[in-house]
Amino acid sequence: MTKIAGLASNRGRNLLHIDERAPGGAELAVVLANEEGAPVLDAASERGIPTEVVERDAEESRESHERRVLECLSGYDFDLVCLDGYMRILTETFVEGTPTALNVHPSLLPSFPGMDAHEQVLDAGVRTTGCTVHVVTEDVDAGPIVTQEAVPVYEDDDEDSLKGRVLREGEFAAYPRAVRWFAEGRVDVEDGTVTVDGDRGGDFPERRLVSDDKAAELRYGENPHQDAAVYADDACEEASVVRAAQLNEGAKALSYNNYNDADGALNLIKEFDEPAAAVIKHANPAGCAAADSLAEAYADALSTDAMSAFGGIVALNRECDAETAELIVDSFKEVVVAPGYTDAALDVLTGKENLRVLDVGELGERTDRLTEKPLVGGRLVQERDLWAPTVDDLEVVTETEPTDEQLETMLFAWKVLKHVKSNGILFADGTETVGIGMGQVSRVDAVRLAAMKAEEHAEGKGPEGTVMASDAFFPFPDGIEEAADAGVEAVIQPGGSVNDEDVIAAADERGIAMAFTGRRSFRHD
Repeated sequence: MTKIAGLASNRGRNLLHIDERAPGGAELAVVLANEEGAPVLDAASERGIPTEVVERDAEESRESHERRVLECLSGYDFDLVCLDGYMRILTETFVEGTPTALNVHPSLLPSFPGMDAHEQVLDAGVRTTGCTVHVVTEDVDAGPIVTQEAVPVYEDDDEDSLKGRVLREGEFAAYPRAVRWFAEGRVDVEDGTVTVDGDRGGDFPERRLVSDDKAAELRYGENPHQDAAVYADDACEEASVVRAAQLNEGAKALSYNNYNDADGALNLIKEFDEPAAAVIKHANPAGCAAADSLAEAYADALSTDAMSAFGGIVALNRECDAETAELIVDSFKEVVVAPGYTDAALDVLTGKENLRVLDVGELGERTDRLTEKPLVGGRLVQERDLWAPTVDDLEVVTETEPTDEQLETMLFAWKVLKHVKSNGILFADGTETVGIGMGQVSRVDAVRLAAMKAEEHAEGKGPEGTVMASDAFFPFPDGIEEAADAGVEAVIQPGGSVNDEDVIAAADERGIAMAFTGRRSFRHD
């Protein structure tokens, strides 16, 4: 375990933050101040951390004072020294007499060293500042850099606001990171150079800097009592709703939920090369279909669950024509998203007062490889789930072989199912959805919901003879039994359950064809 000797002259907020975070398991062995009554002393004592005070006498040399500091610290076991607002310039006496010593400076060194860094930043008019954790040397703020953290400077900043943000967003991130690297034995300091093992880039780098620009303030968030804004990544080259042109001038702007659902709808129809349409409601597909024409695809998608589609988001992967537009405005929709519109289609769509019309431009390739979900205190980052099986990827595990038509439906169903919240079950016929069971904590309940939707809500179609897709394996045969009772004749699922043999046997008993993909498609947000 790495033990730290902390030196501070005032509040020592970075030291206390390091104590709270215990990066890499490091802990404070002692906190020493050079000022009697420094607030950090009481705060450390309350946490059970030993404290010391070594004041410098009026006529005492720096070297003499440092020797007394070293003598005081000699009674403690420590591996690293961390300075935090320690208002003394250290000499060779201290630097050579301790293990590696670190300090944090409130600017991106070598810019703005010394005192009054925030004042220097504001006077210089720079738009980005930050902090630097460096190894302490005899030269002020000139030691080798361990890590840095960038922080924006805003037009209305003064020294106090900038100081607070650099502390919270910069120092509270960078200093624990540096301590963790030392605790993990990843830092090598030699001949005035710092190297950090594993501090590499790639899709999942050791450090991530995210910089987005505010595109718009929103009326509110998911609920009216929540403030919200949408931020744009201008480096993104993929078609997105964030920078989409809203073509009906004067219509109200998109809400938080509109953006979320429109993004989900657009991502879904990007799965298909043939004309496709999707209707999204509350971040789940209410229906999706691919067909020879866009109008046919939209009609098939809507007929899956027209009741739930009311007030939903429509996404199309072709230029919207007048025929499709007429179908869309036949019932209330919030937003339509497409890679273009004919003049006739725009005449129809813009005639609806509350319908927002978004043009995302040419769809092109799906170039953004990662997706992320903010958490309180951090964020999850993962690769986007862009995989979809081909016929060659499927392993038929039942005595009954799927027909060519069923295989085509399996592949279609999987592409849509990827965009259904888990636990997700989808019934499909041809290349259109029939019933969708989403977001259930029980997979068998998801089957029952999909069957109910197909039986009661689908227009002109039903569960009989459909293909069922499941986003994860069936843990027991009951899901297959429920599907068979509903009229399902083929199943696509990942496989991999300890009870796969029982599940396969249940399918064989009922003459159901079943194929495994070997991969699941969970979607939890």
